[in-house]
Amino acid sequence: MPGRALVGAILVLLLSSCSATPGTDSAEAGFARDMATHHAQAVEMSFVIRDRSADEALRTLAYDIIVTQSTQRGVFMGWLQAWGLPQTSAAPRMAWMPGHAHMTPAAGSGTPLMHGMASDDELRRLRTAQGRDAEILFLQLMIRHHEGGVIMANALDGLSRRAEVVGMARSIQDGQRVEITAMTEMLATRAAQPYTSLLE
Repeated sequence: MPGRALVGAILVLLLSSCSATPGTDSAEAGFARDMATHHAQAVEMSFVIRDRSADEALRTLAYDIIVTQSTQRGVFMGWLQAWGLPQTSAAPRMAWMPGHAHMTPAAGSGTPLMHGMASDDELRRLRTAQGRDAEILFLQLMIRHHEGGVIMANALDGLSRRAEVVGMARSIQDGQRVEITAMTEMLATRAAQPYTSLLE
């Protein structure tokens, strides 16, 4: 009987820990905040190419990214509100993610970019590029951006036991891997290649 009581107590503890509201320094809160910022840049870049390209397949991809990632950003912000947490934090970006210290600072500043994000200079180049050059640059930047999203989502998958957060992380990984394949094929039709993969 004592053994059964101990097992029961452990199960109660595990269940309560899984359902407990995440704190502001938790992996779940950090993931929500950082992925919301990450998604915002993907949406920004997608608007640029959607309005500049005449290629219907690329415009459709950009539209899908805008809709999907804008919706997911809303979910992230909704989580933070439901958990009673602020949407911003004084903690460094990616502080929730093991190994975040190896990220490369943005050119011209000491602020590290989150995995896969475009620098200010790259964004300026995208906004001024035209035609095929703009399409190639967008695809290269977005493939890298998606790879960064996969890295972040995969890290969260190993840090959280909240079903809704883990489910979202896995959905991001699956969806962005599919789009990476599609964008790589689009680059090939333009006789171009992705940047060196962050996933290798």
